Amino acid sequence: MGNNARRELEWPAGLDVGNLLESGWRPTPFRQFILKLHSRCNLACDYCYVYEMADQGWRGQPRRMSKATIDRVAARVAEHAEAHGMRNVEIVLHGGEPLLAGVEHTRYAVNRLRAELGDGVTATVRVQTNGVLLNEAFLRLFAELDVRVGVSLDGDEEGHDRHRRRAQGTGTYAEVRAGLERLTAPAYRHLFSGLLCTLDLASDPVVTYEALLRFGPPVVDFLLPHGNWDTPPPGWSRDGTPYGDWLVAVFDRWYQAPEQETQVRLFSEIIRLLLGRPSRSEAIGLSPVAVVVVETDGSIEQVDTLKSAYDGATVTMLHVLRDSFDTALFLPSVAARQIGEQALSARCSSCAIARVCGGGLYPHRYRSGAGFRNPSVYCRDLYRLITHIRRLVADDVALLTGAPG
Repeated sequence: MGNNARRELEWPAGLDVGNLLESGWRPTPFRQFILKLHSRCNLACDYCYVYEMADQGWRGQPRRMSKATIDRVAARVAEHAEAHGMRNVEIVLHGGEPLLAGVEHTRYAVNRLRAELGDGVTATVRVQTNGVLLNEAFLRLFAELDVRVGVSLDGDEEGHDRHRRRAQGTGTYAEVRAGLERLTAPAYRHLFSGLLCTLDLASDPVVTYEALLRFGPPVVDFLLPHGNWDTPPPGWSRDGTPYGDWLVAVFDRWYQAPEQETQVRLFSEIIRLLLGRPSRSEAIGLSPVAVVVVETDGSIEQVDTLKSAYDGATVTMLHVLRDSFDTALFLPSVAARQIGEQALSARCSSCAIARVCGGGLYPHRYRSGAGFRNPSVYCRDLYRLITHIRRLVADDVALLTGAPG
């Protein structure tokens, strides 16, 4: 049986969206639109899900999203917002490395999107960059257009340069630090949205966290390296919890600080969920995922981290020239990420922390032959982290309320 035929048998290929609709389920409109403004990168990070993992579709993509495609994307976003009465949307300029598109092309994209949306819809625009090209010209543009800037940084120089290198093998920490120093100068600091850090078991967790704090980030996102049951992440243990232990060490340092130094999104989301609030992140919890990606050629795709699972995992066969974003909402692969507990495996459903963990990040659940209806490959690590946080938060609530711990 070929790969394509086998995947037609993998969950969620057989999910009956018609039955879901008959049962009263309705899709959640997309609220975050990720635009692949440029499909290439000036770095060669060895863990990159776009260039170094299962899906190599980037090779067939145009390097830069054309102005004609930008125009069509803008019209489709506005159409979606109007159809669902939305007053706020989030646009993320992404890549590859989006700054390779250049200052004027980026200006065109942001202005075109906001013009099409009109005064009735507020578009929060963010760019996620590796920071190497973050120069004065881009910062002036972002200040002019109120574009928030997130930067990828993997801790101190040693930890960062272990993986985030140029093609010839040279590290990029010094360049990223220079870009961050420009971004965090008084004139531009208000644009700084936070740091994205892929954790590495070879790096000391507290040293990594404190290296990020040096730049005063408003938010830090720690990302687990992408892997699944077919291709486990580096250093993964079937019986141990190395990633959970790493994150617990950072949590304790963060939580026990005399004053909050930054927000760590993963930890904050877990605490919210433990207190009965809904998740705001696709990495944790059961809230519907309302994110869609547009590639440089105008293809409408699923969240791009799925490229780590298998070749073609993000493909929907839809395109902004002929298809609305609403069409994507009714695909089984998209609906599967919006049906909450119904998407969980039997093992996850019976777990005491299922509503907090939510099965973990969707791409990390993949196993060939079964698809995505499995626990996360990080199941034990997430259980370790969540139960640790639950215990500490419960103890603190008991102290505040005088209830027995």
